[in-house]
Amino acid sequence: MSLHVHGTIVTQYGVAANNRGETEGNVTTLQKILWKGMNHTTVSAEAIRYAIRLWWQRRYEDGDMLCETNRVWVPDKGSAGDYEIKDQSFSPERFIDDDVMGYMDAKAAKSENGESETRGRAKGTTTARRGPLEVSRAVSLDPYNGEVTFNARGGSKSETSLYATEVHATRYQYSFSLTPSALKVPQRVVKVIEAVSSLSEVGGNHGRFLYDFSPSVAIFRITQDPAPRILYVAEPAKDGEGVSLHTLLRRMETGDIHPSEVVVGGDALMEAEVDRLVRYGAAVYAGVRMAADEVISRLKDELTS
Repeated sequence: MSLHVHGTIVTQYGVAANNRGETEGNVTTLQKILWKGMNHTTVSAEAIRYAIRLWWQRRYEDGDMLCETNRVWVPDKGSAGDYEIKDQSFSPERFIDDDVMGYMDAKAAKSENGESETRGRAKGTTTARRGPLEVSRAVSLDPYNGEVTFNARGGSKSETSLYATEVHATRYQYSFSLTPSALKVPQRVVKVIEAVSSLSEVGGNHGRFLYDFSPSVAIFRITQDPAPRILYVAEPAKDGEGVSLHTLLRRMETGDIHPSEVVVGGDALMEAEVDRLVRYGAAVYAGVRMAADEVISRLKDELTS
């Protein structure tokens, strides 16, 4: 059977918001979904994947050869920065993002004079690889109650100088799943664990509000089970100060998850639940980095055995 790595990350507590971008006189909204019967704010999986790729790019620039990316963010390109592709033919053997996240390059069919063929039976070509790394949409732990700030643009005034911004003080949780054997270079799974353990902002090129997306709690599961069973297992603690893993504990009690497969770390966990996790046989650490190091150690042992 194949080895699978599943994880759920709970971010630091902070204030989420979007900036005005290039529009004025409007309410700048946060994305929202109905979650357990209430409005919650959400962050797309693509924004998280963007942050992971950018983390790899910076590591490669610092000398980590396993983190070379094909798609490179150039902040000074154009008016707001843009990507450049190193190799249009793509190479999952060479580039970590082509391997882990996949790619698709669709080209329209060409006529004899080189122009795109849009009618008739001519077909284009597609170069594609499905990325083995699956990332879920991030959902706020706390419901969104409609908080809005009202602001005025500095400098010259106009009838559109006033604007409003939705804000949400909360933590977010998101999950991921990866099968190392599906990678061209299985050792790159280590770089995935390092990245999700160290993310900063996920806002993209228009995100001016700093929101710390690094984990305050991380739950990992290394298993032969292809079903993650730990997606979105975090909940707000009843006292409102920390994170509860009540759902994870219940699944351990019922036998759906074997505790020996689970590694948990973070400083926002409830002490009573930490005691139960340890009693059941899960590996529990006070910090996220220590938990990530344990996961990396186990993965390296598995990959070399």
